[in-house]
Amino acid sequence: MIATALINLTSSTKWMVENNKLTWLDETQTQPTDAEITAEVTRLQAEYDANQYQRDRAKAYPSLTEQADMAYWDRQNNTTTLDDAISAVKLQFPKG
Repeated sequence: MIATALINLTSSTKWMVENNKLTWLDETQTQPTDAEITAEVTRLQAEYDANQYQRDRAKAYPSLTEQADMAYWDRQNNTTTLDDAISAVKLQFPKG
């Protein structure tokens, strides 16, 4: 996550992270402070954690093939199977 934080904090810089140790290679741009990097890592982790419901939903939804089949049969039978399946997942994994 340090690499993502550095990409967010700097643009077009040269650096290397190995074993969580940052080596700054850019001679024109100033290296962010440890506090700035830590703050950005914390922000990114909070954003990731807040979106857990999205990852849970993605796993729980029927496959796109199944959804297409449900949609076809819903049209044929005037039913709401697909809507019901999607609503069930949204209820099981509500937004944040």
